[in-house]
Amino acid sequence: MLNRLLSGDYPRSKVLAVILVTLLLGLAFAPFLFPGVKALSVAAKVLIFVVLVASFDLLLGYTGIVSFAHTMFFGIGAYGIAVATTRLGPTWTALGVGVGGALLLSLLLSLAVGLFSLRVRAIFFAMITLAVAAAFQTLASQLSDITGGEDGLTFKVPEILSPSFEPFDEPFLGVSIDGRLICYYLLFVTAVALVLALLRIVNSPFGRVLQAIRENEFRAEAIGYRVVVYRTTSSVLSALFATMAGAMLALWLRYNGPDTSLSFEIMMDCLLIVVIGGMGTIYGSAIGAVLFLVAQSYLQDLLRLGHEATSGLPWLSALLSPDRWLLWLGVLFVLSVYYFPTGVVGRLRAAAARKAG
Repeated sequence: MLNRLLSGDYPRSKVLAVILVTLLLGLAFAPFLFPGVKALSVAAKVLIFVVLVASFDLLLGYTGIVSFAHTMFFGIGAYGIAVATTRLGPTWTALGVGVGGALLLSLLLSLAVGLFSLRVRAIFFAMITLAVAAAFQTLASQLSDITGGEDGLTFKVPEILSPSFEPFDEPFLGVSIDGRLICYYLLFVTAVALVLALLRIVNSPFGRVLQAIRENEFRAEAIGYRVVVYRTTSSVLSALFATMAGAMLALWLRYNGPDTSLSFEIMMDCLLIVVIGGMGTIYGSAIGAVLFLVAQSYLQDLLRLGHEATSGLPWLSALLSPDRWLLWLGVLFVLSVYYFPTGVVGRLRAAAARKAG
């Protein structure tokens, strides 16, 4: 059963297996282990980014395609939910229409970008995707009648997912059961299902061909594989998973705007998380997302404590100022790349292989 769920792709490291199980259980019981609005929001964002980064890793890590249009599909998923619920009301039908319409649009756009652009090489394809993403962000900002423009769209969700929904008077294990909690577990189940689906894809014969193309595109083409078809299919699948991640974001925030789901910063965050976790490893997306988002969310709080504790040393206190959290985040990233050049997953698997050998 476990072999079927993980598609035969085991962690191959006891330490990595323990970390992954800990993360899974931590996210599953996050509302009870880390009560509070901020902690729950961070956990929900981790779930969303695990799916988004894993879908990006399908492109970058497994196929070797550098694309800057990934957040465009993320935004399409978010706008699909926002526009549909704004027009049709807070119903499950509206959510279904929004997700279905977003997936269809992402399918058509990714297919068009793939067919027209994947024949060009490396940096040229990256520049084309960057231009397409920038154009889409501009379009989303200007079509205010549909997207709400720069202000975005605030919408309602079905009552069972709204914070005001409280089916029980008494809390369970000290936590109130409300629509926000139900929404979180909807995201959790969706994220687990999508990650398992991605594991199935990358460990299928199709996934093996993608890895062969990444290693040597000319050799893969020489032995009979239609490289453009495989690269285009990978691009489409990656876009569809990113669209689902965007829908998850909109469902959680009950709001979407250009800066929320289409900003270039999100694209850079995805790239950083892939590098930290380990390219070409779906597991790396989970570890990288947790490390990055926890650091991003709580680094300022830690620096504030350090700033107050070292108030007697002006130079050290200034260095630990919460306003310099981006500087320290950059330092942590540089250190992680230096000590984990193949990512956390790659380093742990290599250590386990050396120990076994």
